[in-house]
Amino acid sequence: MELNDVMRMTFSAREFTGESLPDDVLFDILDNARFAPSGGNRQGNRVVIVRDAETREALAQLAAPAAKRYTAQVKNGESPWNTINPTKVSDAEIASTEPAHHLTDSFRKADVVLVFMVDLSVVASMDQFLDRIGVISGGSIYPFVWNVLLCARQAGFGGTITTLAAAMEPEVQKLLGAPSNYAVAAVVPMGKPVKMLTKLRRNPVDQIATVGRFDGPGFKL
Repeated sequence: MELNDVMRMTFSAREFTGESLPDDVLFDILDNARFAPSGGNRQGNRVVIVRDAETREALAQLAAPAAKRYTAQVKNGESPWNTINPTKVSDAEIASTEPAHHLTDSFRKADVVLVFMVDLSVVASMDQFLDRIGVISGGSIYPFVWNVLLCARQAGFGGTITTLAAAMEPEVQKLLGAPSNYAVAAVVPMGKPVKMLTKLRRNPVDQIATVGRFDGPGFKL
């Protein structure tokens, strides 16, 4: 496929056929994806390849508490885990909520789970003194994560970016033997999707790009 086609057809795959993602294909995916940019070319990215069913189950269990909160907030009409609008759901409600199965079951059903980490000792955080959650450091890891999914789609495989397990970062680090300066950025279950989507719904250009100012006119041809 052409690059434009791959970008337009890389979707969040959560249901897998059970077909193996061979090591040679996974190696090629990572070998191409590693050319993603990072701040100052410091290349603080690290990915842990998890095939063992017991470890994948442990990751699913670590994601479960965050999945409970996510599900409870969605049921309450909230944007889950949002820092601008704090939740009105009580701790008791969250604790009693059965998490949506799709949030963690993909860890168990995927042929492989990739845990992406970034070395905080080498990334720049220009927004660290602002009164909000930092986002700049993600620029040194998420291009790599997305490259992996693009390359996987090109190879006939797929996955989805999940971040629920990051809420239990110390436990994930301990499980995988990672040092504390390696932040958990994403946990990506991957395999052969049950269905390959070819049409995705996204906002048009004039709704996401404006001319001159944030409140400027939508960019159109």
